[in-house]
Amino acid sequence: MAFETTPHRRARAEGLRVAAAAVALAASTGGAVAWWSSPRAVVACTLAAVAAAAFGGAALNRLVRQPLPPPPEPAPPPAHDLDAALEHAPLALWRLTAGAAPLALNAAARRLMAPGRAVDPAGLLALLDAQPGRRVVTLPTEHGQERAVLAVSALTVQGQDWRLAALAPIESELETEALGAWRQLVQVLTHEIMNSLTPIASLAGSAPALLEAGEPAELQAALATLARRAAHLQAFVERYRSVSQPPAPTLADVPLTPLLQAVQQWLEPAWRAVGGTVQVSVEPASLVLRTDAAQLEQVLINLAQNALQACAGRPAPQLQMDARLSRGARLRLTVADNGPGVTPGLEPRIFTPFFTTRPGGSGVGLAVVRQLVHGLGGTVRHARRPGGGACFVITF
Repeated sequence: MAFETTPHRRARAEGLRVAAAAVALAASTGGAVAWWSSPRAVVACTLAAVAAAAFGGAALNRLVRQPLPPPPEPAPPPAHDLDAALEHAPLALWRLTAGAAPLALNAAARRLMAPGRAVDPAGLLALLDAQPGRRVVTLPTEHGQERAVLAVSALTVQGQDWRLAALAPIESELETEALGAWRQLVQVLTHEIMNSLTPIASLAGSAPALLEAGEPAELQAALATLARRAAHLQAFVERYRSVSQPPAPTLADVPLTPLLQAVQQWLEPAWRAVGGTVQVSVEPASLVLRTDAAQLEQVLINLAQNALQACAGRPAPQLQMDARLSRGARLRLTVADNGPGVTPGLEPRIFTPFFTTRPGGSGVGLAVVRQLVHGLGGTVRHARRPGGGACFVITF
């Protein structure tokens, strides 16, 4: 139950006085009009109105001058509600303090340590003793190896240094994503291989009949078609090999400003030929990345080639390559264009090998980009731009 404070009660009382004075003033005015023919009644009503106005004015003046305290702050939720929310949180939580064993904070953490889950509870607790940050860890359980995301945060509570560890198993989610990716890849591989094998099988079956019939022209045409389809299938296998077996990187400290400027010089002739421009920005200009320069150049060139093909027919195509430090001192490379962008709904499929929406496209450009970036220790993502166009963000 809520109770009014003394200032609030005073303000309420003054407000009632002002309201009463207003009612009295209105009644006096009405009486004077009703008894206008009686001078005594008019004088009495006038005096009553003056008194009501004076009374109401004084009350209103006190009400205006009286400072009101700020509204009371909402009461914090009861401690038992916070304990219940923590107990049933979907993440396994531990508190780590110096010189003490990790303390399980909720039911998810206790279930993870219970028999039937972790094979080596001591090894699991040792995983928690990590530096603040996020990483993927592997947990040996009685059901096999399970992967999880471990996030550790450092904080100070009442002068004591704490670390809060959160563990989220992700094995089932990763398996679902992997199965979906393999399903897409198998569909594309089946489509490409069958496109070549079907005519090869058909022509191989009809070639003996053409030979027996003594039709050299038709036989020669059939053999030529066989050769073309076999060459196409061989080229397809070579493209698949380039995606599935990327070369190992040779790492070195590479200044990014001269690297991006060199890529800009290679790309500019093709973009100028269609009335476009290539712009480069590195902030700060002294940025250095430990990477394989040749592979990083190949990544940028592949993205630029995709952008150039996507911008075909645009009046003033533009390519922007930026390098800068983002939050957490991570390096962020951005390659963006002003083309039509990725068709909504296709974003999850654009990195699938051999998936393409362009007639005659091989569908390996972005797949190679992802493989190379992953081999260099980074990630590549597609991001939507507010002004339209495609934007690929590489983070190291």
